[in-house]
Formats: sequence, structure tokens, C-alpha cells
Amino acid sequence: MPHHFFAMLSRMKYISRWALMRNAVNENLSEHATQVAMLAHALAVLHNRRFGGNVNAERCALLGLYHDAAECLTGDLPTPVKYYSEAVRSAYQTVEDHAAAQLLAMLPENLRADYDSLLRPAAEEEMLWCFVKAADKFSALIKCMEEAQAGNKEFAIAAESTLKSLREMQLPEAEVFLEQFLPGFALSLDEMRQREK
Repeated sequence: MPHHFFAMLSRMKYISRWALMRNAVNENLSEHATQVAMLAHALAVLHNRRFGGNVNAERCALLGLYHDAAECLTGDLPTPVKYYSEAVRSAYQTVEDHAAAQLLAMLPENLRADYDSLLRPAAEEEMLWCFVKAADKFSALIKCMEEAQAGNKEFAIAAESTLKSLREMQLPEAEVFLEQFLPGFALSLDEMRQREK
């Protein structure tokens, strides 16, 4: 019997993000998930190396990679819509849960448990999901920076609100990333090479 889980996930490349905004550079869900995975991993590594933590950074990366997988079925609902009210957020959470269940049903039954915790947050991994949420915000902030560099002012308010929400998380790992790594995203390739010498 054929199973379509991975074929469905491969369609992440067709899901556009930031649909309500004029984009100078288009971004798809696959690109976003890859970046979130890398950033979540970085935050977990910072937690372990700089703040005495002991979390599984590789698991954090995997959670980041799959964090929006349900959007293969739902599409990307813009943040202002998703968080318009608690009622809307709750209704959309129900839709996301149903989509995750549909995705899991596309796997052989003996593999479903392995992917369930990647698609639906588990309480025992709350700290890892916190890093994934911060990484998701960093990905949005980086997108805003890229749009500003392309001369697009459309993302200015989004940049401010995203930075504010990141700071409100009060994660020391996020503060380190903001200070030491985020500025590099505003540099050209030549500028990065010059500064590494």
C-alpha cells in the first residue's frame, strides 16, 4: 500500500509565506522550515554551552524542521489573522490539529508514533519548543531585514513587532543571538568575508 506522507511534505515548497504583504523576495514554507531548524539548533547549542543547559540540540532542530508541516494542508495563515482573537486562534489550532492527524494517517501505522511528537508539541519538550518558537520569530525578523535591504518598507512594522515579541520571551539565548549573530544578516557576502579576516 502506498503512503503519501513524504510526498505531501515535499509540497512545502509550494506554500508561499507572507501572503498579505508585498514581497521583494518570495519565501516558501520549505525555506522557512529549514531556517527555523538551523536557528532552533543554534539556540539550543547556546543554551548548553553558554548557560549550563543540557538539552538535545539535534532534537530541537528536528522539531524546527517539522514545526509548520501541517501547513501543507492548511496553507500559511498570516499572523495578523491567526492571532486576531483568542476565538480565531483556538479555531485555527483545531484546524492545525486536524491537519496533523491527516498527515500522520498518511504514514504506515508502525511509523506514526515516531512522527506524532514532531507534528504535535509534547509537554515534556516544552523548553525545546520554546527555542523553536524563538527561532520562528528570528526567521520572521530575518525576512523583515532582507525586505528592508531590498528597499521594501512593507515589513517595517512587522520587524518592530517581531523584535518586541522576541525580547518579551526573555530568553538569554535569544539575546545572545540578537547581539552576536543577527547583525551578520544585514551584511553583503563581501562584507561578511572582510569582517572574518
